[in-house]
Amino acid sequence: MTARRTVRAAKRPARKPVPRVVPKRSRPAASARETTSGIPLRPVYDAADLPRDLARRTPPPGQPPFTRGIHPLMYRERLWTMRQYAGFGSAAHTNQRFRYLLAHGQTGLSVAFDLPTQMGYDSDHLLARGEVGKVGVAISCLADMETLLADLPLDRVTTSMTINATAPLLLAFYVAVADARGIPRSKLGGTVQNDVLKEYIARGTYIYPPGPSLRLITDVFEFTAREVPQWNSISVSGYHMREAGSTAAQEIAFTLADGLAYLGAARERGLDVARIARRISFFFNAHNHLFEDAALKLWAELMRERFGVDDLEARKLRFHTQTAGSMLTAQQPFNNVVRTTVQGLAAILGGTQSLHTNSYDEALGLPGEEAARLALRTQQVMAHESGVTDAADPLAGSYFVEALTADLERAARDLIDRIDAMGGMLEAIATGWVQEQIHGAAYRWQREVESGERVIVGVNRFVEELPPPAPPFKPDPAVESERATMLGRWRSERDAGACRAALDRLSAAARGSENLMPHILASLVANATLGEVCDAMRAVFGVHRPGDPVSS
Repeated sequence: MTARRTVRAAKRPARKPVPRVVPKRSRPAASARETTSGIPLRPVYDAADLPRDLARRTPPPGQPPFTRGIHPLMYRERLWTMRQYAGFGSAAHTNQRFRYLLAHGQTGLSVAFDLPTQMGYDSDHLLARGEVGKVGVAISCLADMETLLADLPLDRVTTSMTINATAPLLLAFYVAVADARGIPRSKLGGTVQNDVLKEYIARGTYIYPPGPSLRLITDVFEFTAREVPQWNSISVSGYHMREAGSTAAQEIAFTLADGLAYLGAARERGLDVARIARRISFFFNAHNHLFEDAALKLWAELMRERFGVDDLEARKLRFHTQTAGSMLTAQQPFNNVVRTTVQGLAAILGGTQSLHTNSYDEALGLPGEEAARLALRTQQVMAHESGVTDAADPLAGSYFVEALTADLERAARDLIDRIDAMGGMLEAIATGWVQEQIHGAAYRWQREVESGERVIVGVNRFVEELPPPAPPFKPDPAVESERATMLGRWRSERDAGACRAALDRLSAAARGSENLMPHILASLVANATLGEVCDAMRAVFGVHRPGDPVSS
């Protein structure tokens, strides 16, 4: 599923007969099929299936509601950013991988952080044991970020950081490194994911209760608008909900509903919603079905309906896409090359601004260099050899695509209406309704796979009786002990008084209402660690536990 189109919630009007330009044919009998969103699929589509308002809903690319793409020439003018996700072990290890990818033609950076970093713990914390550097890079202090970004052109490359509860800290680390190099903050470009609501729904890497979490998110909105104007202050992520088992319609609806909640919080803060919306991005999952996509039109409509925004730039839905990690198989892993190619093509046809194609070996472990290079080459072949970039929105007008898109749009709008009836996204999460919808969809998918109704090549059909290969790449187990030694030295050599004073000022500010970003930045520059900064805020805000109410 990629972000492409959405229409109003009105019931679909009765189809009028459309004169045919080809001889009439009877439709062949076929077994019933439907999408994961429960949309019935007819065996043949024709002109009678096109939405009656097709001309109104599909203006030229670059014109509202941006159904055909947010730029007039799309990829003829500028290719999507090829942003391969990478991160493992120490900052030095990941910096080496970034240099490798940039040398092979990658055009943007995308950082994966390990679980301790995501949860606000230093690498030598008791709760970090066994997880340091395993699923991303370990970042605990300013020296780590300096090493991660060593010799990378921060004023010429954009950096996406998949980080949520600790997003304010990682952004502050990034800004501090740029400040030390003399790079103006106005030249920095990138994104912090900063999307905690989906953590309560699908991933679980939250720290604080929802109220303080929304405060920190809006602190980032305000800080970036003032200090780092080219930075995307949030990437509202449907990807992880899709990975957890949601349908395409659920991913669209729940992601956009989260976006509305964040903009609502910005409005309550007194921020300019249009200005904030211009720097919001979205993150969608490119799943196995090539044609099941939607979202651009719906977001443009919602911005006007909910916030009265007419600013065209603020109504554009900009999005990054990653191919579906949950669809990778450990069995016959080279089949994953084909899967990611189809999924990447879906993202491009849907108008993505940025793309990550998964490596074929990621069902086994972290990607090796050869697999990561092949994933990047997959994007390059699609960009330069396939012809898919020759015209903006090349599938516009397709009987099947337009009909399916309209049906999917209605399904997503219906879900958003149900969320509104519950009182908004926070209440829908608090009652467990959103989570139950995703769990039900995941169960139905798994049941279909196990019964053989849904075919997964190499898993339940065309099976080879061979054990999955061993992971081709493993992080260095010595990283954890080496980092503990380094952090001990870091704490012993810093000005302890200055560090303590900065943390005390942060704690005092947290008890009040001022923006915390300047205090977080000052604490990190005073050589406080990520864990110490998070602990200062934990002491004031408390922590969110599974089962706690999700309401502001």
